[in-house]
Amino acid sequence: MIPIKLIDATGNAVSSVAQPLQTATAFLKPGALHLAALPPLSLYIHFPWCVKKCPYCDFNSHEAQGGFPEDAYLAALRADLESALPLIWGRKIYTVFIGGGTPSLMSAAGLDRLLSDLRSLLPLDGAAELTMEANPGTFEAEKFRSYRASGINRLSIGIQSFNAQHLQALGRIHDGIEAHRAVDIAHANFDNFNLDLMYALPQQTLAEARRDIETAIAYAPPHLSLYHLTLEPNTLFAKHPPVVPDDDASADMQDMIADLTAAAGYAQYEVSAYAQPQRQARHNRNYWEFGDYLGIGAGAHSKLSFPHRIVRQMRYKQPKAYLEHILQGTQIQDQNEVSREDLPFEFMLNALRLNQGFQANLFAERTGMALNAIEKTLALAESKGLLYRDHLIIKPTALGQSFLNDLQQLFLAD
Repeated sequence: MIPIKLIDATGNAVSSVAQPLQTATAFLKPGALHLAALPPLSLYIHFPWCVKKCPYCDFNSHEAQGGFPEDAYLAALRADLESALPLIWGRKIYTVFIGGGTPSLMSAAGLDRLLSDLRSLLPLDGAAELTMEANPGTFEAEKFRSYRASGINRLSIGIQSFNAQHLQALGRIHDGIEAHRAVDIAHANFDNFNLDLMYALPQQTLAEARRDIETAIAYAPPHLSLYHLTLEPNTLFAKHPPVVPDDDASADMQDMIADLTAAAGYAQYEVSAYAQPQRQARHNRNYWEFGDYLGIGAGAHSKLSFPHRIVRQMRYKQPKAYLEHILQGTQIQDQNEVSREDLPFEFMLNALRLNQGFQANLFAERTGMALNAIEKTLALAESKGLLYRDHLIIKPTALGQSFLNDLQQLFLAD
């Protein structure tokens, strides 16, 4: 299993931010895409600061030593969004996700200002899902009541473990008592929230992993994200690897998680995602179904579709550089058109993470390519027992789920 990673696609470079505003005919060329309709659009907002950098974390987060420039950053986010509006004219926003870093470091007034800016600039769907990531070490009951009143209707809480020893090994700023308190506050203010937990932690036993999962399930959260700890490059854990459970022990933990969640009524619908009925994460599901998303904030990524092309963008990662470039209107560090050759892999990298797969016609809808363009690869995956398909559905088999990397890589362009 691998954590989801949305990657920059290679392709013909787009030389400036202004180019997406040109007419579609300017980009028509041999092999151009033909999207009959644009996919659903989400908004991602990145908050780059945290109290302390965790040794396993490879996300764009920076320790807020001595505080952070909240007002300047909120002004930058508004300017970033305003500059991007011509790319998404007329498109409704169905989900918003505020991630980080630790967005719950924001003041209640700051969060209210941010959401007010979104409402004034964007056509938010009336039933839009608005998620905010939160660290248990930052939970204050009054502040979270204010978050809810401002419009946040879903929390994603980074519990990671309820075990104090394991939290310390992971470098978390909260302890077990604060983990429990955070869930209690979430329960009191939100009817929709997610608990993030990790397993295969340093020195963790099967019994300890079981207690974490059982504790989480006892709170009856609508959604669970259960991640296998991975030692990512360029992290402290990669430089100084801790002793973690071996492959057999990790497999036992995965089997235990499958049994406990199923018995409690949670359906596993993605590699690391488990939900009660009607509680799947709509924002993340849009990623996995190769929907569109506009990303604003330091280091945020975007994937935006146009009738004849798909473009990826990345903002400057360092908060200081991002704020400086916002003033110049040059916050886009990289922008590339996704090549036709790379689209099958980009689509499958996401869609094959869904346990139940995807509707067969979704490939053409989201890539502008006919399904027969990947017929040979589909047949190969099917012959290896990694893929099931009929005229309606394409999905990984149980074997394909176990060897997801191998299945996805079949779709890499030669």
